[in-house]
Amino acid sequence: MHSPPPTPEPYRWRWLILVVMLVAEVMDLLDASIVNVAGPALEESLSVGPVGLQWVIGGYALTLGAGLVLGGRLGDRYGRRRMFLLGLAAFTATSLLCALAPDIGSLIAFRLLQGTAGAMLLPQGLGLLRENFSGPELTKAFGIFGPVLGLGGIVGPVLGGGLIEADLFGLGWRSVFLVNLPIGLAALLVAAKVVPRKPGDRTVRVDLTGAALVAASCALLVLPLNQGQQDGWPLWTWLSMAGALLGFALFAGQQRRTAAAGREPLVTPALLRKPAFTVGLGGIALFFSGLVGTQLVLTLYLQIGRQFTAGQAGLGNLPLAVGTAIGGAVSGAFLADRIGRRVLQIGPLVQLAGAALLWLELDGLDPASFSVWDVTPGVAVCGVGAGLVIAALFSFVLAAVDDREIGSASGVLSAVQSIGGSIGVAVFGSVFFASAETGDFTAGFRHALLVQAGLLVVFLAVTFLLPRRGRPEEEQHGVTDAAPAVGV
Repeated sequence: MHSPPPTPEPYRWRWLILVVMLVAEVMDLLDASIVNVAGPALEESLSVGPVGLQWVIGGYALTLGAGLVLGGRLGDRYGRRRMFLLGLAAFTATSLLCALAPDIGSLIAFRLLQGTAGAMLLPQGLGLLRENFSGPELTKAFGIFGPVLGLGGIVGPVLGGGLIEADLFGLGWRSVFLVNLPIGLAALLVAAKVVPRKPGDRTVRVDLTGAALVAASCALLVLPLNQGQQDGWPLWTWLSMAGALLGFALFAGQQRRTAAAGREPLVTPALLRKPAFTVGLGGIALFFSGLVGTQLVLTLYLQIGRQFTAGQAGLGNLPLAVGTAIGGAVSGAFLADRIGRRVLQIGPLVQLAGAALLWLELDGLDPASFSVWDVTPGVAVCGVGAGLVIAALFSFVLAAVDDREIGSASGVLSAVQSIGGSIGVAVFGSVFFASAETGDFTAGFRHALLVQAGLLVVFLAVTFLLPRRGRPEEEQHGVTDAAPAVGV
């Protein structure tokens, strides 16, 4: 009688791999928001105007989102270790270039490159965890991974404000990029040591045509949103947005033709034929556009409108971070499981209540004695509502797809989240600066709150079209045997 083959020993450095993944990817996500508080410092140093600031902040999220799905495919083909090390090295190098930028044009270009490097780096983390963990340990690893990454973007302004306020060695805003150097180099050295070599699958085809269509369409959409307000919305801005819609339509058709020809598309075409998933994509874009845009406007209002220092403005974002953490913990721990998609409807209602409270707080402000405590209650309530949604949103959208489509769907959701944030920076920045030009910063903040309220109402309507129950956490990452890892 033959004994069963022995179970292979787990890889001994697997938990250190998790630490490296978290450090590298949190560094990546922090850079999406860490420069929010750098506006006045950039204006003084590089003569940056509103449009330049929007490009510095939103350009990173644009190239990050446009390249995420491609980055996952490259990891499939060339190996996740190789792409992770390459992406981390490129991200660290472009952070240095950003810190050394002599003018605003160079800084914007380097930020676009930094987002591209992030798109190569970010998708590899989940794949590396799947390669080195299994069973209950994999579920536990994902349980740690998700909340840490979720908070990464929220605490960015707090960290950025502290660094600029400290003005170490007189570096000013450049320190928000230089901080990546020691962290990135340390993570690179550890990752090169502990991440095992595993070859990629050279049979995986990389759809460069699809990737180019996505990148071009995103650029055509965000460019006029950033420039339109300053230029008075000339004809080219409308033609550009129309071109973006045409580009996305061409992308959908090209993906169907690629799949029909037996080649691997960038996005599984069947996903786009699922109404709940397609609607969910729109909901994610709306929600994160409003969240990222409002966070930016809060920071701009505190710094430009109320003359807060970078450090004070960063701390002004702390109630949002704390509220988001509380809402996310409540939603993820039990609320989403107990009440299903209603958690996605309670969340925006709480956010709307927070926005209404903020409106009232702004109405009664005494500019001479203003402090961040005057708006803390409203900001914190907004954060709680956002946390309720963030912790559960992806699970309900992914519940609309088949098990074999999980990998591709997850990559698309992450990309849309990032692109939505870039659009939010452009739209909300333009709304705020339109009023700020007249010196009425409170009106700018209020107009942004109205835009956010409109987005939340539409998002609330979208939630009724999503599945009633979310996909379990472990299935969202392809942990179960029925959901193999595909793509990102």
